[in-house]
Amino acid sequence: MSTISIEKFIEGIPKTELHLHIEGTFEPELMFKIAKRNQKKIPYSSVSELRNAYQFKNLQEFLDIYYAGANVLTTEKDFYDLTWAYLSKVQEQNVVHVEIFFDPQTHTDRGISFETVIKGIRSALEDGKKKLGITYKLIMSYLRHLDEASAFKTLEQSLPYKDWISAVGLDSSEVGNPPSKFERVFEKSREEGFLTVAHAGEEGPAEYIWEALTLLKINRIDHGNRCLDDETLVDRLVDLQMPLTLCPLSNVELKVVADLKQHPIEKMMQKNLLVTVNSDDPAYFGGYINENYLGIAKALNLSKEQITTLVKNSFKASWLSDQEKEKRILEIDQYLKENS
Repeated sequence: MSTISIEKFIEGIPKTELHLHIEGTFEPELMFKIAKRNQKKIPYSSVSELRNAYQFKNLQEFLDIYYAGANVLTTEKDFYDLTWAYLSKVQEQNVVHVEIFFDPQTHTDRGISFETVIKGIRSALEDGKKKLGITYKLIMSYLRHLDEASAFKTLEQSLPYKDWISAVGLDSSEVGNPPSKFERVFEKSREEGFLTVAHAGEEGPAEYIWEALTLLKINRIDHGNRCLDDETLVDRLVDLQMPLTLCPLSNVELKVVADLKQHPIEKMMQKNLLVTVNSDDPAYFGGYINENYLGIAKALNLSKEQITTLVKNSFKASWLSDQEKEKRILEIDQYLKENS
């Protein structure tokens, strides 16, 4: 039996990530490289100037720069390179399975075809499976600041690629765009065989989580921090063992919590909520999955057992087969035994 530091423990444990926007992995260096390749202008003179702009007061300020960055993505190769860069990074962090979001409307609204976007992303994911050993599921998100008609159009565009997409999600500006706005398109998405997830209770109220549960009939809640404002909701989420995909560093950067020391994840674990750790938009928020685990572990003085629980929760909440989940959970238990 070996005793290793929390840093080494987190680095070595096999992990999965369930809340990751592929457009949010766009590092400044790659953004400048692709912008140059496509002869696109970026309103920043250097990588460091762009990185310095990543200081956000709220979700909307982040989204403004996020969409500006996405504008340089034009070709299938661009989407491949973006996705491959993420997979290469997280393989080094011992991530073995990812369930990632992409935002078709961010690209189709500026004239890039749905086909270009999904083919580039999927091609990299397939290569990641073969060359890096990272399995995956792909989630298509509807942008909630756009209207329902736009979401229906996106659903229609996705149908030729239905076998490539596991689920639909709901992201972008939360406040003022409740899940109820998309009830019908989620119903149609379920009829088409998609699983459903939704961002709810990040900046929006607990009521949005109720709507996601009851109207969108979701399989997983993205974020969900605000569930703690409603004890009845907490009880319901515990009864359902509804996964919550929390994103600690994102929460601090977007001022959802003031400080990691105030993050509710430990309190949520104590209430038996099925919470997980994820990176959200790591290029913008200062860290990938390991940095999120390490940040929260240090801020809240989490034990190796608690970290192990969070990692196992992510596999339980994933859409891997029961057999694969069981295999991974046994691996993690063995890892804890050898490194506690």
